[in-house]
Amino acid sequence: MNRPLLVFDMDGVLAEVGDSYRAAIAATVLHFTSREPSRDAIQDYKNSGGWNNDWELSQQLCRDFGVEVPFDAVVAEFNRLFLGDNFNGLILRERWAPRDGLLERLGGRFQLAIFTGRPLDDAAHTLRRFAPDVLFSPIVTMESVTNHKPAPDGLKLIMAGAPGAALTYVGDTVDDARSARAAGVPFIGIAAQPATAALLGAEGAIAVLGDINEIEGVLPA
Repeated sequence: MNRPLLVFDMDGVLAEVGDSYRAAIAATVLHFTSREPSRDAIQDYKNSGGWNNDWELSQQLCRDFGVEVPFDAVVAEFNRLFLGDNFNGLILRERWAPRDGLLERLGGRFQLAIFTGRPLDDAAHTLRRFAPDVLFSPIVTMESVTNHKPAPDGLKLIMAGAPGAALTYVGDTVDDARSARAAGVPFIGIAAQPATAALLGAEGAIAVLGDINEIEGVLPA
């Protein structure tokens, strides 16, 4: 029988992205509109659901500030800021959330996997940088599925590759919780803010933690 799977989202779960992805959203909007959305405003969009894609959210924020920007232009500017030249942009500001030894201990009990909305290159770079010796399999990214979160397609893809295995998904957004619910998968939320924690609880999370390092306390022995 297949080992149980513990599936992680990346942003806000494994990687702290306030100074990377979230900063790239704000800087992209500032570039096109001369107005900069606050972190709280960006979080409000995330909490409303449907904004898992940061490029789409950046375009919508521009629109809400009264500036219509072609999607391709938004993507190009966002990537220029976030990736820079050969990953020397805002992505360098990311911080790895799991403390030393956590993933290794979890890997002794679970098959570790990733389901993220990141593009594969972005995800692979962060994993090489922070966790080169941790085995995540499979790694489901933006390119892996046609329908993205809150659709359950990524989780269903993982389930199809491990028939009969128990699966738990760990995420930090309403879209993560809805994806898990649609797939019939238990969901553990990560939320530092009380409002977000309450939302994840309302979306059916079996537990909501302040950060990933608390997860061993809520997993089955």
